[in-house]
Amino acid sequence: MDHHAGRPADPPAIPPALLAAPGYLVRRLYQAYLATWVRKVDSTLTGPQFALLTAVNASPGMDQRTLASAVALDSSTMTDVARRLEDQGLIARTPAASDARRKLLYLTDKGREVLGAADRRARELDALLLQPYSAEQREELMRLMTALADHWEGLSQGS
Repeated sequence: MDHHAGRPADPPAIPPALLAAPGYLVRRLYQAYLATWVRKVDSTLTGPQFALLTAVNASPGMDQRTLASAVALDSSTMTDVARRLEDQGLIARTPAASDARRKLLYLTDKGREVLGAADRRARELDALLLQPYSAEQREELMRLMTALADHWEGLSQGS
């Protein structure tokens, strides 16, 4: 509250230094994305869980470690996400015949059903998120974001 006028104070302006910081803008985008995901796609299925279900659907029987790389999760996070999905009955984790420590992942019938419904809503969300842009601009934006993600991942790995 503005104590002088008895009305709510306007939020402070975002400092220009933050507006010039890519990390700050990415965090803003991500926070807005998460809030919108919960409202429009699924309030219980997380982005990493959705990514893993999508990857397992695309490559059934792939090992957990390989899929972790495909969905940009570190191995401990991947193990946790996979266990949660298994506990929910969405995936089956089976030991590889050649090495029981390797876990091969498969969607269950329930997993296919949950993924199908969430994927339809996620594609609708994608369209909504990129709505302000023409098809050509969307393609360019996705190309630039992919290149930026690749670059930042390289930096995080010490390249």
